[in-house]
Amino acid sequence: MADIRPFRAIRPKNGLEKDVAALPYDVYNRQEAKEAVKGKELSFLRIDRAETLLPDEIDTYDDAVYEKAKSLYLKMREEGIYIQEEEPAFYLYELTMNGRSQTGIVACASVDDYENGVIKKHENTRADKEADRIRHVDTLNAQTGPIFLAYRYDNVLGSIKNQIRERVPLFDFYSEDNIRHRGWKIDDLSVITFIQNQFRQMDRIYIADGHHRCASAVKVSKKRREQYPDYAPDAQFHYFLAVLFSDDELCVYDYNRVVKDLNGLTAEQFLDRISEHFAVSQAQTVPFKPQEKGTFGMLLDGEWYCLKAKESLYTGDCVKDLDVSLLQDYLLAPILGIGDPKTDKRIDFVGGIRGLKELERRCHTDCRVAFSMYPTSMAELFAVADAGRLMPPKSTWFEPKLRSGLFIHELQ
Repeated sequence: MADIRPFRAIRPKNGLEKDVAALPYDVYNRQEAKEAVKGKELSFLRIDRAETLLPDEIDTYDDAVYEKAKSLYLKMREEGIYIQEEEPAFYLYELTMNGRSQTGIVACASVDDYENGVIKKHENTRADKEADRIRHVDTLNAQTGPIFLAYRYDNVLGSIKNQIRERVPLFDFYSEDNIRHRGWKIDDLSVITFIQNQFRQMDRIYIADGHHRCASAVKVSKKRREQYPDYAPDAQFHYFLAVLFSDDELCVYDYNRVVKDLNGLTAEQFLDRISEHFAVSQAQTVPFKPQEKGTFGMLLDGEWYCLKAKESLYTGDCVKDLDVSLLQDYLLAPILGIGDPKTDKRIDFVGGIRGLKELERRCHTDCRVAFSMYPTSMAELFAVADAGRLMPPKSTWFEPKLRSGLFIHELQ
């Protein structure tokens, strides 16, 4: 059963939360991150992406980058920008975007639960991306970016969250993208115990976002177990920083695709090949955003088409019937030659938060064809994870993004 624990959070001194909070490290490339930290001396992105403060010729994964991150973090601790709680606590973290709110419980989740399948994944990880976060966590001796976990709706936890949200928040601010962030501390022992007991009744929790951060936390934990063979059963490195959300509050966006060329085909040949497995609508100039599963928008030579997967493609398999799988298996791979979307440089992925205008921009600059997707549902995510299966790359895009730097968990 799920082992979810309170922790002695390290967090910004009251009033500094807005200045510290930063989008996750992996939403930026190096140049974007460098621009994002300009003039923001307290931004946690400076610690998450310390290469932004070093000369461009220094490699992103150079030892100096991790040492710079550590020195910045320790300096902020010493200067009192960050404080550590005296006693373990849970927190609520609420994000409100476009009038819709989602409220998660900030806590520590168990590495053992990840290992034994109580915490379920739906996505593979890449060794190179893991290695970066392993070094970052290990060098700082702290987990700084929370893993985004989801659980099936629980009315008792929902009631507790509603009661706590009536209190005066610990912090309340709007980030630059107009998302409201509020947080509350839960330090009443009876409430803490009640929350823990509710999670103990759950036999599965799901990684929604943050697979690489989670896998890295697990590997750092294993490394620490080898380093400290006499470790205590409740040592902090057995746990990782997480925010747990009820599935009914979450919003999954589409994760769209753009491809650089037609794999040697003319537009007419391409459309003819597609029609074997997809019904193709009349071309139009108005952007097409799918409104139901099994439909896809396609932008080709300035015109939008609606593609509808034929019924013969569906097999009843929880992975093969995903829209992202249908597009990959019956169009991207056999027609456009995109065999491995994780490594093929001819394909790129665009989060739905950027809108269809971004697909049009890409098709006017560096791509020939774009596909707008219908979002993968939480039910589909749960079904794949419960079956012990994995989704294709770039199947889900969650918004709003959790901010890093608001809550930090030190490993010892």
